[in-house]
Amino acid sequence: MLRDKITEIFVKVDDFCNNFELEYKKVELPSPDGVRTRNRKSGLCDSEIITILIAFHGGQFRNFKHFYLNFICAHLKEDFPGVVSYNRFIELSHKSAIPFMAFLHYCCRGECTGISFIDSTVLRVCHNKRIKRNKTFKGIAEVGKSTMGWFFGFKLHLIINDKGEILSFYLTKGNVDDRDAKAITNMTQEIFGKLFGDKGYISKALSDLLFGNGIQLITAVRRNMKTKALSNEEKILLRKRSVIETVNDELKNICQVEHTRHRSISGFLLNIMSAIAAYSFFPKKPSIRKDVEETNPEMLMLFDQQLSLVA
Repeated sequence: MLRDKITEIFVKVDDFCNNFELEYKKVELPSPDGVRTRNRKSGLCDSEIITILIAFHGGQFRNFKHFYLNFICAHLKEDFPGVVSYNRFIELSHKSAIPFMAFLHYCCRGECTGISFIDSTVLRVCHNKRIKRNKTFKGIAEVGKSTMGWFFGFKLHLIINDKGEILSFYLTKGNVDDRDAKAITNMTQEIFGKLFGDKGYISKALSDLLFGNGIQLITAVRRNMKTKALSNEEKILLRKRSVIETVNDELKNICQVEHTRHRSISGFLLNIMSAIAAYSFFPKKPSIRKDVEETNPEMLMLFDQQLSLVA
């Protein structure tokens, strides 16, 4: 079963990498001093490296070194005949970051349907007691505060559609506000329709900014605020906003997007990209339509009407 899944991932990744390599060579700059550089091929190509990274984050293994040595090298050597040592694989994985990033951008994102949900989740890089001793992220990560307390690390901002597919993501330091205009603007460049968020996104300036870009930001109100006039469809969808929290939970507990064993910044970024790419291959994702179908047929009719209005 896992081998079939790895084959499926490899086919999609390899098709993209072959096209990417052709386009990349067209814009590649020559050596500045005119010296011809070596271009030796490694035992594993970029598509094989990316496939292994994505397959690990599928949820079956918790330790990448154990996964590579005791599963890839031991049981899948026929599928990956050019396997290299573990240390060499780590070096090669950093070199494949550019095609991996392009693959994540073009092949692992869903399509906007006009109904989107936004939220952020905390990525801790160490325990609070070891903040001052952390050297890997010194000067890069920051101390922030969430609903669960203080932490040291980063924030991963996500936008998903009603099908549970990730439309956009953005990584910021831990002390950056969820309503940061730069982050929101970059994330919503290809978003349209209605965007649902929690109370942390309440901001008139942010609402006006998004409205000017064709996006209606809908959030719940605090107790000391006036109640907003929302339609029945908007009230239903706002109650279903928790679907993005389920996505965050799967990214953390299944795809291991958060852990405290990082030894380099590039490894940290590769881990995030691998986790998001692995999530895109999940056959079943948290979906609004599934919840609506199981709840009430009248609610389903209202949901279909809302989709038709947005379209």
